Amino acid sequence: MNLDLMRELSVSTDSKIVLLILDGLGGLPMEAGGRTELEAASTPNFDRLAASSDLGLSRPVAAGVSPGSGPGHLALFGYNPLEYQVGRGVLSALGVGFDLGESDLAARINFATLDGEGKISDRRAGRIPSEKGAELVDLLNENVRIDGAEVFVIHEKEYRAVVVFRAPGLSGSLSDTDPQRVGLEPLPVKPTEPSEGTEKAASLANAFVEGANEVLKDQHPANTVLLRGFGMHPALPSFEETYGLRAAAIASYPMYKGLARLAGMDLLKEGEGISGEFDTLEAAWDDHDFFFVHVKPTDAAGEDGDFERKRGVIEEVDGLLPRLLELGPAALAVTGDHATPAKMKSHSWHGVPFLLRSPYTLPTAETFGERACAGGSLGAFPAEEIMGLLMGHALKLNRYGA
Repeated sequence: MNLDLMRELSVSTDSKIVLLILDGLGGLPMEAGGRTELEAASTPNFDRLAASSDLGLSRPVAAGVSPGSGPGHLALFGYNPLEYQVGRGVLSALGVGFDLGESDLAARINFATLDGEGKISDRRAGRIPSEKGAELVDLLNENVRIDGAEVFVIHEKEYRAVVVFRAPGLSGSLSDTDPQRVGLEPLPVKPTEPSEGTEKAASLANAFVEGANEVLKDQHPANTVLLRGFGMHPALPSFEETYGLRAAAIASYPMYKGLARLAGMDLLKEGEGISGEFDTLEAAWDDHDFFFVHVKPTDAAGEDGDFERKRGVIEEVDGLLPRLLELGPAALAVTGDHATPAKMKSHSWHGVPFLLRSPYTLPTAETFGERACAGGSLGAFPAEEIMGLLMGHALKLNRYGA
């Protein structure tokens, strides 16, 4: 999307926009001819909403490309994910409130499990609870020292953490240690663009992994760390500057708070669980004109291959939907940042169901699901067009040209 065009045409109004994201919403049938998680869910409220909405399938990055959560959300916010490349570590660091300096290098940590042969048997260490994750972070901060750099390890949630390296002359052009599959050995960090800065950064990162492995060797199941998404603080046009919106984010996971903070959104304190997020939305309704509401458990269930649990999360959100509709947003979009089919246990390239409700839609179906969205009035379209659609449907864009 052309951000300069949005900046030129945006107009301030009293109308309000909600972008409700069920992370990893898109899915697949477990068997040929079956239904997806969304199609199998009992969603009377989403279905009624679909009957008065535009429907389509969004494409987060490019055909056949499985996006990470960072690129997926950047596209949702209208930023071209190929132009604005933000390391996941940066998002995690900002999300936990770390004051990331311009020369700091950040990487996301997954605590993971190594078997007796040195191969990864669980990339998420059995999804250890947050209490254990925080304990392991304390061990790393107390015991891992690297010559030539300050190292900060900050707990994020459950098995997730972030590491920040502070030293002059670093570069974020580095490969991950996570091979993305079990049964393989962790990978060494390598420069993806040869330079003095990347060589130095790779050496620091590999030294950290070596030190962490020594500290964690008896901490089964979390006896190693996997590093992903190296990056440094980027410059991103703010929501207020680009769209003229007083934007707020409601998200439980630090990474998504980091994305919102990077875009210049206010971070609102979420309540307990999904219903708590809706509590926050209701309480803050008069204070902002754009709300990004993020629901994480759909993605976690898909990654675990748990079709029924993912369906259950969708049904839980459906049950809460009337509370959102009673607030009367001028434009409401319901979608995901990518597909996470339980069948694949991972992010995928498949189209993401998209629903847009406003008084100015062309309804084509009476259900909300992948097949209904595939035949919708919006067809298949790039996810970075979503903000333009929302702005237009909320009557927040002036006419272009004479």
